[in-house]
Amino acid sequence: MTVTIIGAGLGGLTLARVLHVHGIPATVYEAEASPMARTQGGMLDIHDYNGQLAVEAAGLTAGFRELILEGRQAMRVLGTDGALLFEKADDGTGGRPEVQRGELRQLLLDSLPAGTVHWGHKVTGARTLADGRHEVTFADGATVVTSLLVGADGAWSKIRPLLTDATPEYTGEAFVEIYLYDADTRHPAAARAVGGGSLMVPAPDKGIHAHRESGDTLHTYVSLTRPLEWFDAIDFTDPAAAAARVAAEFDGWAPELTALITDGDTAPVLRPHHTLPIGRWWDRVPGVALVGDAAHLMPANGEGANLAMLDGAELGEALAAHPGDVEAALAAYERAMFPRAEKIAAEGVEFGELFTGEEGEDTARVLIDAFTTFLETGRAS
Repeated sequence: MTVTIIGAGLGGLTLARVLHVHGIPATVYEAEASPMARTQGGMLDIHDYNGQLAVEAAGLTAGFRELILEGRQAMRVLGTDGALLFEKADDGTGGRPEVQRGELRQLLLDSLPAGTVHWGHKVTGARTLADGRHEVTFADGATVVTSLLVGADGAWSKIRPLLTDATPEYTGEAFVEIYLYDADTRHPAAARAVGGGSLMVPAPDKGIHAHRESGDTLHTYVSLTRPLEWFDAIDFTDPAAAAARVAAEFDGWAPELTALITDGDTAPVLRPHHTLPIGRWWDRVPGVALVGDAAHLMPANGEGANLAMLDGAELGEALAAHPGDVEAALAAYERAMFPRAEKIAAEGVEFGELFTGEEGEDTARVLIDAFTTFLETGRAS
């Protein structure tokens, strides 16, 4: 059996690696031209209850530990005036160590046999053939036929329509991402505000979040709950004007906080959030499965990459546990994946509501109370 995987993100690569560990060949097709075709995003906190389990199944725990950025589990919450409201140090026991997404992806790539990933293969569609196999068509007109097709191709998956007509919907929130480099020397006030780990400054329908990444870099995520038309009116091809327009939504906030928007060393990048309907699942379709965002796209809640990796690991282990019976493997995988994704998506919506309070509500205090409960019980509420 050869498994055909569409998408060389963390979920697809974890699946390929776990299959390789069990002696099952896989081929991965990726739209990007090379591993370095684009930056791979910022830091990821890899959780001990899902992402780290996938790393262990892939046999990569030692390499993963070498990627951990020490101290980055520290967290602080500030008021809009810059006052410190809550702080938690990184004592090494948080269970969510931070790594750079690109480095984690490269660890997975390096663990695969040469030639596993076929770069520059953008999928334009897929169809089911009469014999239960599936045909994938690429942008250059080439096709591949496979008896086991896995869509690991993210939010706008070309494989998902084989299973369901569900499509992503805008959540009403978007991030605007900005990087500040050499922060301690070039942006000292902003660096002090962020501290050694992550920063959150919540307010009704908006917020400023930031991470301290490797190499003295600050990564800002500006959260705004606005219709897409509001963002369409901003000219993101003019970085200075775009940053100024976004910063205007935070008029009156402490300057060390708004500097995380206006003093960026990169152009602001808009990241609208989309989600699939929670709990809208599909009947088993022979020979095809989904992992990660292709299966259960949900609002940004810190779980996406972790779930994608766990999906990939569990699907790989299910296939190894059911030699010669692909359908039994896929059914077992989906029985575990569906309820897990539904539960985490619902919890993510609940937690996200903490950031969308009404004017006059102490959003920061609500968030701090939720964090305190989480630290005591493992749940936000």
